Amino acid sequence: MDRLEAMNIFLAVVDAGSLSAAARQLDMPLATVSRKVAALEAHLKTRLLHRTTRKLVLTEAGTSYVAACRRILEDISEVERTASGEYATPKGELTVTASVVFGRLHIVPVVAEFLAQYPEIEVNLVLTDRVMHLMDEPIDVAVRIGELPDSSFMAARVGAVRRVICASPAYLARHGTPATPADLAKHDCISFEVLESRRAWVFGTARSPLSVPVHSRLSVNTVDAAIAAATLGVGLIRVLSYQVMDGLRDGTLQVVLEDFESEPLPVSLMHKGQAPLPLKLRAFLDFATPRLRARQLSARLSSA
Repeated sequence: MDRLEAMNIFLAVVDAGSLSAAARQLDMPLATVSRKVAALEAHLKTRLLHRTTRKLVLTEAGTSYVAACRRILEDISEVERTASGEYATPKGELTVTASVVFGRLHIVPVVAEFLAQYPEIEVNLVLTDRVMHLMDEPIDVAVRIGELPDSSFMAARVGAVRRVICASPAYLARHGTPATPADLAKHDCISFEVLESRRAWVFGTARSPLSVPVHSRLSVNTVDAAIAAATLGVGLIRVLSYQVMDGLRDGTLQVVLEDFESEPLPVSLMHKGQAPLPLKLRAFLDFATPRLRARQLSARLSSA
């Protein structure tokens, strides 16, 4: 079996949505397309597609295999262009992931500029507060906020953000302004479960952490909900500085306990570091890195 041919046919089936549509696009007999996909599944000893009378659905193994096939075929194409001395224009689909608010505020504008400069690249931007793992999911580059674990991944630091505690002026007028972290025990707090525990907020450094119990009157699963509740005077929130920039700017929120803030969290662009680095990924990293650094400085997101 020609595995590269089988991969190409399999991707054509997935993209077309059916065996017959792929056969028409490839100008190949339907029986041949069906046989090639079946041979590939037999070789892998796993089912890649669930076949129904109406459509094809990727299995879990098929979803992972599709992403791997695209990377392999693209890498082969790039190696061939390099070996032949052909000038290569960055092209193809690039998948980028970032947290929801940071992505909306900072990644979307950079991606818009990038797409204008590179017309042959398509970007799939996945904004989620769930951590997407580069090895398990078809992600080319991830924006990570926080300390990175030791790994074989490559990362470029593009800035840092603060963790801030804030509340509405109305709430502070009613309950007073906390002077130390210990005062939080006397206040109503709003917990955003992705960032903080419902029971305690941690201050200090990684080497010398200080866990302070809090009374979480409201716990939410999105930062937008936490910020909205704080603006309405429900209590204190602890979020990342860029997430409340609008509220701080228009005066609906006010930062407290600035002298006790933990160390700023680094912001990094992370990728698998494969060699050779795909042209589309190299182009994005070269384009996005200086622009993100500039955006964070202009927005005063760093600790400086």
